[in-house]
Amino acid sequence: MSLQRWRLDGQTALITGASAGIGLAIAHELASLGADLMIVGRDINALESARDELLDTYPQQQVKALAADVSDDEDRRQILDWVEDHGEGLHLLVNNAGGNVSRPAVDYTEDQWRGIFETNLFSAFELSRYAYPLLSQHAASAIVNVGSVSGLTHVRSGVVYGMTKAGMHQMTRNLAAEWAEDGIRVNAVAPWYIRTRRTSGPLSDPEYYEQVIERTPMRRIGEPQEVASAVAFLCLPASSYVTGECIAVDGGFLRNGF
Repeated sequence: MSLQRWRLDGQTALITGASAGIGLAIAHELASLGADLMIVGRDINALESARDELLDTYPQQQVKALAADVSDDEDRRQILDWVEDHGEGLHLLVNNAGGNVSRPAVDYTEDQWRGIFETNLFSAFELSRYAYPLLSQHAASAIVNVGSVSGLTHVRSGVVYGMTKAGMHQMTRNLAAEWAEDGIRVNAVAPWYIRTRRTSGPLSDPEYYEQVIERTPMRRIGEPQEVASAVAFLCLPASSYVTGECIAVDGGFLRNGF
């Protein structure tokens, strides 16, 4: 069996939300497998720091960075113009950028819930559509959407976040079926609690932390690298017959009965 099935040499990956946490872990994982990177994030300082870190670790790979806000359609179009201008082609798109404001349903302002939809769902849909002409130029390319277990069952992250992630999972299934004939595979991952800056707040509450652990059969919090490994698999030629799937990276949370 060819080891190239487990490599991404010669492929270019666009990763959103790549300056920290899960996105940065995904960038590391794909670069370690031979992919060149185009990383996007809102915070230019954090993004440049991530780019320097990646170049230091993988000096043989190209790493380009663009500061942009995926919740803004003008920025979304700018991202794809930037990719096209570099002329390297595009083989992989990882829609990782996301955000949340967690509160009771009746307490959201319209701007708040619409903003979450723009960041989490509409950005992934639009970037996938804008990237389609580039991705379809290749015999085999892939999109991986970073969803959430909150799109599959109720958790305490708020109804709006759950709605956006459920929409992302359904978008994954629909685009997988629609674009299969174009050589584009579309899959998703659904993490549970992962140890990142965003989750450090709620997990710092000992009582809440224990409740999370009690519902997680593996009895620990996941690491960003564990999500990145699942994303990488879905990008690899080794997963060439996998499309429309959502892999839970959750320590067994979704399979836990009582």
